Amino acid sequence: MKTTLICLPVGLFLWLSSIVAVAQTKPVLTVDKIMQDPAQWVGTSASAIFWSEDGKKVYFQWNPEKAKRDSLYAATVRDGKIYKVASAERQSIQNTGGTFNQSKTLRVYERSGDLFLVNVKAGTTTQITNTVDRESAPSFTFDGKSVSFLKDNNLFIWDIGTGQLKQITDFRRGRKPADPDNIKDKQELALRNEQGKLLQIIQKREEERVLQRTSQKAAAKNRPKEIYLEDKTVDNVVLSPDNRFVTYRLVSRPAGSKIAQVPNYVTASGYTEDIPTRTKVGAAQATYEMAVYDRQLDTTFQVAFKALPGITQKPTFLKATKADSLNAGAASAKKVMLFGPYYAPDGKRAVVIARSQDNKDKWIIGFNPATRAINVLNYLHDEAWVNGFGPGEFGWMPDNERFWFVSEESGYAHLYTVHAQTGEKKALTSGAFEVQNVKMSGNQRYWYFTANKTHPGEQHFYRMPVVGGAMEQITTAPGAHEVTMSPKEDMLAIRYSYSNKPWELYLMPNKPGAKPVKITQSTTAEFNSYPWREPEVISYKAVDGANVYARLYRPEKQDPNKPAVIFVHGAGYLQNAHKWWSTYFREYMFHNLLADLGYTVLDIDYRGSAGYGRDWRTGIYRHMGGKDLSDHVDGAKLLVEKYGVNPKNIGIYGGSYGGFITLMAMFTQPDVFAAGAALRSVTDWAHYNHGYTSNILNEPQTDTLAYTRSSPIYFAEGLKGALLMCHGMVDTNVHFQDIVRLSQRLIELKKENWELAVYPVEDHGFTEPSSWTDEYKRILKLFETNLRKP
Repeated sequence: MKTTLICLPVGLFLWLSSIVAVAQTKPVLTVDKIMQDPAQWVGTSASAIFWSEDGKKVYFQWNPEKAKRDSLYAATVRDGKIYKVASAERQSIQNTGGTFNQSKTLRVYERSGDLFLVNVKAGTTTQITNTVDRESAPSFTFDGKSVSFLKDNNLFIWDIGTGQLKQITDFRRGRKPADPDNIKDKQELALRNEQGKLLQIIQKREEERVLQRTSQKAAAKNRPKEIYLEDKTVDNVVLSPDNRFVTYRLVSRPAGSKIAQVPNYVTASGYTEDIPTRTKVGAAQATYEMAVYDRQLDTTFQVAFKALPGITQKPTFLKATKADSLNAGAASAKKVMLFGPYYAPDGKRAVVIARSQDNKDKWIIGFNPATRAINVLNYLHDEAWVNGFGPGEFGWMPDNERFWFVSEESGYAHLYTVHAQTGEKKALTSGAFEVQNVKMSGNQRYWYFTANKTHPGEQHFYRMPVVGGAMEQITTAPGAHEVTMSPKEDMLAIRYSYSNKPWELYLMPNKPGAKPVKITQSTTAEFNSYPWREPEVISYKAVDGANVYARLYRPEKQDPNKPAVIFVHGAGYLQNAHKWWSTYFREYMFHNLLADLGYTVLDIDYRGSAGYGRDWRTGIYRHMGGKDLSDHVDGAKLLVEKYGVNPKNIGIYGGSYGGFITLMAMFTQPDVFAAGAALRSVTDWAHYNHGYTSNILNEPQTDTLAYTRSSPIYFAEGLKGALLMCHGMVDTNVHFQDIVRLSQRLIELKKENWELAVYPVEDHGFTEPSSWTDEYKRILKLFETNLRKP
């Protein structure tokens, strides 16, 4: 065998060696790099995906050019080619969407406050309204002959054949004027009679007035009934399929509720300007009633819900608090929030969904407007709080007899049906996983939904027979899949991501085992040059035996002082220990930076996080900073015992709810955490909003124990380690006042090892790269200074 040697000039050899060395050198991450504008540095993923009506194209918002804003792009299904949509095509597809009639031959939609009717087969468009007011919520009447819509919360019907417009409701603010013919005061009546007898001009004018009133009453017979709302407002106006009944919701809003004002210091005017925000938890809330206008009888009536099961049941927590003595005596009916009615496609049945305003009950109620009868079809009670807001996921089955909905009745969110007449209930899915985004196929043979059945940290797309049965998993790659089906449901547009790969758009035939084809490349070359870690998704046992999931970032070479940082995600009810690209992508990149510096990083789905069922979700009821904090203490113990971390060099940080947990950790577990960064954190839950907080802690005036033991400001004397607090001054969610009050408390306690960084132009979610950069340089400095000690 003959060997040939190739001799290279020394200069060329050294040059090639340097190229290889550069290729083998991992890029260095810095805070300046990872906190710069993500559109320029990471790239912009496809979003807002929708299909063309013929299913031949997929449209989406995208920004591969690093422009100031996203633009509309399209991909052709046949070859996957992408192009930027020109203005003419963009104008034409702006007219898509809206509502179809039952035969799919007509479509109605709103654009810029006006309504349009499309003849699908002919391809023609008719403008229904052209006004300066806004017409909204267009839909077809049950017979398909007219289009109904709302204007100023009044209901109108436009006849497709004749073009005639008819007003159906006449809601009016204030009280009904007194009837001049109905005089009850005897003295006034006597004076009027005397005037009529004495003066001819009075007689003449009274005769003219009576004639005019008679004419007005005759004309009013063809007008909708005047419905006076007094000091209430009206919404949720629904027309019954037979056009006879109009249901509507009456809303009574409390007068004089105090609204928190957030001062804005950096303004164009040069003056401080107040931003009105919200009330605080426990403030009086709006109340709701459901009423019906019977057009045939020209009368109105209210629907009573005072006989619902559990409607007078006191929450268990009241029995253990002083507030119970304040509520002694006969129990009154709970206030409820009402949604619907929702009519079956054949128009023969309807249901109303109600939720108690103490958040502990939800009812699905059969409703017959003709008989005024209601019957409870499903009742869910939760001593903590019923999950979700609004009516939830629901719809009618093909037989028009049964209603489907998603419920946590089994402890996990699953799909159920209930018979609208008998109340017979059937669970279609079950197990220690959750389903969401439920949709029935166009041919009504299958369910499509997303579920985390394979792993709590994966979301896959499934198909299942409409009667129930085996779930077919259509997507297979580990991570998460956000699926938009084509009009014919034969193709899927999938936004897919993995833990170290941002979202990209794929196309795939709608069948199990099909291969998805990637059609976008969104990340930049600079971003791709770094080998982003794939964090391990691990689990460990909490002190009470619960199984806790977490993301773990291990350094290639641990720092000699063996430091570690625990990150706390925000929102409370949110999942981050998963296998897809995190909404906390900046924090993900920061954790890579920390791992490069020799830190071990743990990111925990603590008690209260999403994706793990009802018991996990409500594990923080009446005690935030209880099990959710102990899960982090147990995580710190895991880092020491299994991953060799120095127990004296553990830090913790997070924003919003994560900032709250950080404060509780630094104040109540000072021997576990040496340093903490609390970002935009809640310091006193009595100052947060009602919708979120009353779910978990009830109201401060009725459950003072829950608020006291859950609020960091009450535990500030426990601070020992180094604390950094960062807060936007125009935060309209967690108000800047929160951190100011805590700062004053720390001053009065004579604590010295803390600092506050303020960001004058930032709201709750920062937007300026300079603010992100400043904040995370401070966080890194905090950890580098306090967690690298021998």
